[in-house]
Formats: sequence, structure tokens, C-alpha cells
Amino acid sequence: MLSETWICMVIIIFAISQPKISTVESSSEADKIQSLPGQPHVSFQQFGGYIQVHDKPHRALFYYFVEAETNPSSNPLILWLNGGPGCSSIGVGAFTEHGPFITNYGESITKNKYSWNREANILYLESPAGVGFSYSTDKSFYNTLNDDITAQDNLVFLQRWLDRFPQYKNNEFYIMGESYGGHYVPQLAELILKSKVNFNLKGIGLGNPLLEYETDYNSVDEFYWSHGMISDYVYQLRSSVCNNSKSSKQSLRGCFSPDCISVLIQISDEYSELDSIDPYYVIGDKCLSYNLSQPAFLTQHQRSSISQILRSLHMQKHQNNAYLYHQELDKCPEKNAEMYLNRKEVQKALHARLVGVNQYRLCSPVVFDKYRTEDEEIPTINILGSLIKSGIQVFVYSGDQDSVIPFIGTRRLVDKLAKKLGLKTTVPYSSWFVGKQVGGWTQVYGHQLTYATIRGASHSTPTTQPKRSFVLFNSFLQGKPLPKA
Repeated sequence: MLSETWICMVIIIFAISQPKISTVESSSEADKIQSLPGQPHVSFQQFGGYIQVHDKPHRALFYYFVEAETNPSSNPLILWLNGGPGCSSIGVGAFTEHGPFITNYGESITKNKYSWNREANILYLESPAGVGFSYSTDKSFYNTLNDDITAQDNLVFLQRWLDRFPQYKNNEFYIMGESYGGHYVPQLAELILKSKVNFNLKGIGLGNPLLEYETDYNSVDEFYWSHGMISDYVYQLRSSVCNNSKSSKQSLRGCFSPDCISVLIQISDEYSELDSIDPYYVIGDKCLSYNLSQPAFLTQHQRSSISQILRSLHMQKHQNNAYLYHQELDKCPEKNAEMYLNRKEVQKALHARLVGVNQYRLCSPVVFDKYRTEDEEIPTINILGSLIKSGIQVFVYSGDQDSVIPFIGTRRLVDKLAKKLGLKTTVPYSSWFVGKQVGGWTQVYGHQLTYATIRGASHSTPTTQPKRSFVLFNSFLQGKPLPKA
């Protein structure tokens, strides 16, 4: 028999010779997604799971991470945040916009030809808690929801996620988002800089973003008018008597001026016909079998805006069974994504679960209703200026067929910011191209601020113009001007 001394020596030598597996590595391995139901074969890795951002009360944010198709160790890391507030970065961003897969009638998924993970590692985050699969075990938390808490939780998430995936700590890091992401993204970037966290933050990208309440929402009427959706008469009345942003604030406070009420009555017959138009994509056909517009991407003041009030006044007139017609021809990406993510086998594959809710919603009614309304009136355009001064690249883009946050206001805000910072135009306002077709229009200020439109695109640009959106995304990462003819 071997002596005890010899046995101990063998055990020690064996232990020393084995590779060390840290709890961080094993934790990330536990989040690895083997395969999603119905997905085609892919070569890249996918991960899904929870990061706890607060202990008492327990609060956890859910993420879906897809590695770049090639060279994930050296390609950039992108954090993607959808808006709302309350809409899912996974259900909307990953499965209807620029993720690796697109859902088919909620049953299967196909490879997205223009997935952004062709060029980068993409981290989709459901934030704040209450969105998608993210949750808080203390429901009173939702009564405190605001921009500050969201930014703080997102920062904690990033720190702990990078502890779980330390191999990405030195990759170039970008934060991107759309809609109310115009608050989430710059606020998080600002907090990262102030906290002096060791992130390799290079830039931010914002699509159809809410940047300044007054400018953004007072451009809606001009957009409607310029697209022939309302008459000269209605436009003049709404602009002079029922100023969009002012009347929205009045609706939030439960009061309207008598003059504004009179105007609403006069114009209601004409204006309420906009119920038949998708405000996020005014040249596109409406998804008849699925109504995501409540709450969807509409911000809180918009659901109480004049157009919504007119719709309520004429609800009986417009009630019909249109949603029953032509369902077999109705391609609704949001509906398909929500159906897919509500499947139990899909949730199991993602390592997700429903906490405090009975079904997965692309946009959370709880977050939408509880989020502090005053925050949307706080401009974030000045934060972009601070980021530029700190050396951060800022890329702002607009789908030019979105009436919810129209390019008209965004373009003005960016140009005004450039003048305020003293940035000279380095690329004059001009068209950019994808192949031989115009992709949109762009202007570059200095070496850090770019604005671009995507021709024919909606509020969620990759959904309606995937190739043009991909070209824009690639130019942003490379730090190059958009291609010319």
C-alpha cells in the first residue's frame, strides 16, 4: 500500500497541474445558450441570464449577449438600450431590429442577414427592472422609477457583467439606444465618466432620440403638415393655439385652455383620421392584427396628447373589426417577437423567467405608468455636449418616416449644439449612399459629432431599412464618414 505521505504528494501535484476555473468563468459558462428553439446553426456563442444590481430589495436585470460572428476578442462591445420608458431591448432590439435572428409568426427564427453582431459583440439589456424579464421582488420599487435610478442600476449591471465576462474589459465600448434611449444612453455615459469606472468607452449612438422635450414634440405638427397628413388650417390652429408640448403638459396636469378645447372640437374630424396611420412609420402599412402603440414606444405625455384625446372623443366612430382582416397577410414583427418570447421553451433556453407577471410584454405597463413623468422634460442634449468635450464620439441618426420623434427637431438640436460648442462642419449636409441608392443625408461637425437620416426608415430604423441601418452602424464603429456615391 502507498504511504499517506506519498498519497498526499500525489494529490498536491495533481491539484497544481489542473487549470484553475474561476467562479467568474463558471458563472458565464452557466449563462451560455446552447440553442434557441427553431434557430438555424450559427458559429457564434450566445448567453442569457441575470445580473443582480441590488440586494435589498432584490433587483435583477436580464441580458441577452451575442458574440461577434468573427474575432469577438478584438471587436467592439455594444450595449443596446431600447426606450419607452419600459420597452424591451431583447424583444424589440434583438428580435425585431438588429439581433442575429428574426422571428417568424412566433414559431421559428431565421438568421438576420444584417445583424449587427457581424461587426461587434452586442449586449442587449432589459432595463429598468420591470422591463421584459428583469424584475424587482419589492413592487414598491416601481413607485420610485426615474432616470437617476435607471442610470445607477445600469452602471452596476455593467460592472458586474464585466466581472462575469472579464475577457471584454479592454474591448472598445459603445452605448447605443433609441427613442427614450435619448435619456438612458447619455445619462449612463455621463455617470461612467463621473464615476471614473475603468471602461474603454469610445462613443454613443442615438436613434430617433428624445433629447429636448420642447423641440422634439413641437416638431410633430410640422412633420404631419410637411407629409400632407394635416391641412394648412389644422396646422396653423394647432401651432398657434394648441402648442404640442404645452398642451401635452396640460394634459398631464389634467387641464386644457378653453381655446384649445375649442380647437380640438373643430379639427377632430380631420385629425382623428390619423388613427389609420402608424405614427412610427407613416409611409408603412399598419399592423392590423396587433396594437403595440399602447404603450409601446410612446412616452407618457404622448398617450395623453391631443391626438390621443381626439381618438378617445371619436372612439365610437372608429371602432371596427379591422384587426380581423387579412391577418394571414399581416407581417407584424413586434407581435411575432412577443409570441416567441412567451413560449416556455424559449424562456428556458434563454435562462429567463417571469417574476411578478404572467406574460412577457414587449413594453411593460407597470414601468410605463410608474416612471417619473417630469424626467422626460429634462433636456439631455447638453449632456451630449459634455461627452463631446470629454472626447466621446456622438452619432445621432433618425429614421425620416417617424412622426413620434421626427428628424426635424433632432436635426435642429444637433446643429444648435454644434454651434454652441464651436464645432465647424467637416462634412456638409449631403446625401450618403448604399450602393447606387441614397441611404439618407448626413452632416459631420468637427471630428466627434455626426448626424444622419436613414431614408425610408421608421422609428426603429433596422426593422424597416436593415441594410441602410447596418451600413450606418458600421461607419459609426469605424469612425468614418458615411459612404458617398
